[in-house]
Amino acid sequence: MAEPGPATAASTLDLEAYLASYEGVTRIKRLAFIAGASPAHKADALRMAVSEVKRTTNSSLFLELSNLASDSGAVPRDDAWVEQVDRKAQQRLDKLEADLNHHKACLVKENIRMGHNELGDFHYERGEFNTALRCYVRTRDYCTTSKHIIAMCLNVIRASIQMSNFTHVANYIAKAESTPPPDSADPLLQSQLRIAAGLANLEGKKYKLAARKFLEVTPENCAYAEVASMQDIALYGGLCALASFDRSELRQLIESSSFRAFLELFPLVREAVNDFFHSRYASCLAYLDKLKPDLLLDLHLHDHVEQLYTDVRSKALIQYFSPFVTVNMRLMATAFNVEIDALEKELAQLIMKGQIPARIDSQAKVLHARNIDQRTATFSAAIKMGDDYIRDTKALLLRINMLRADFIVKGSGDATGLGPSSKSSRQEARRGGDAPMYTGEM
Repeated sequence: MAEPGPATAASTLDLEAYLASYEGVTRIKRLAFIAGASPAHKADALRMAVSEVKRTTNSSLFLELSNLASDSGAVPRDDAWVEQVDRKAQQRLDKLEADLNHHKACLVKENIRMGHNELGDFHYERGEFNTALRCYVRTRDYCTTSKHIIAMCLNVIRASIQMSNFTHVANYIAKAESTPPPDSADPLLQSQLRIAAGLANLEGKKYKLAARKFLEVTPENCAYAEVASMQDIALYGGLCALASFDRSELRQLIESSSFRAFLELFPLVREAVNDFFHSRYASCLAYLDKLKPDLLLDLHLHDHVEQLYTDVRSKALIQYFSPFVTVNMRLMATAFNVEIDALEKELAQLIMKGQIPARIDSQAKVLHARNIDQRTATFSAAIKMGDDYIRDTKALLLRINMLRADFIVKGSGDATGLGPSSKSSRQEARRGGDAPMYTGEM
């Protein structure tokens, strides 16, 4: 499980409504993460997580969660259930391995492939994702159609996401995309690959690429509840777009009918995006501050919240100042709903990073844009262009004179690249050519 950090503010997350959009092991992982990150939700999250894990055969995770739950008095430990599940799991594993060995003896590729898949599914349900990944990868040698290859890639991607191994995710997304589809392009497959690619780019802090991948997902074909919900697509895509998109790209996001359907499922993100686009920065940042306690409880987003918020705020400050020559920092502080001293420190950091070409008048609390002397810049550009033209002209004249003097090496088909004429020229040069020898006679 990921190591959660403590939430900085109280969260009003409704666990029942939150988990309704997820399926499989991701429900348990998200509950376990919330239990470790939020003391307010710890007891309820642990109780729900233990209840969920008892529907699976993942006894190791059950013991881990029940130990945490018993410490808080939420759920008693059930050793009899663990013993029963482990015994049945061992029997199931022995049968699957025997079947696989039988298929290998018969040399039927399809049966061998199915045997490895069944073993992978067994280990995946047990929470042994590394072993499941190896089983899924072994099916590659027994895939006979493009459909088999794509199924193998999806299984590896699913297991790698649970392991947080997003390098594997990116590699097998590329492999799946390069495999021709069996009949025609499957929109569900494309959406699943884009969601996985968006998560991989988010993990790599490539926020612009992540936003573009989430924007390509269509709401009609985004059934991937074992990885992410439709609300997650709106949340991840909207926040990454706010942090990285320029104004024209944000307009495309707002006008996109497909992504608008996702934003309707997450009104706070929708209002934040609209307010940012219409330069209502204080309102946008207020919506983000309201979202922040819940975002810190998100399994994939919690590590990126601070960086995303910093990028959004810096971009808002840059866009606010860009049309002006001078800005009254008191009015700017009011527009951003922040103290003027804190605003001055933020602006100073952006100026030092070179993101805002300006100077601060601390006494008058005025931000001045650096004036560029257009006349001097034009003359400098003209002089540089003239110097470049003179240099290029001299180089051309030198080449022409060298061609006239036959002062070049002409290529031919021999191994050295020197033609017969050049060889003879070198021999004549060593003999002295036709030049008369000086004998000392007057």
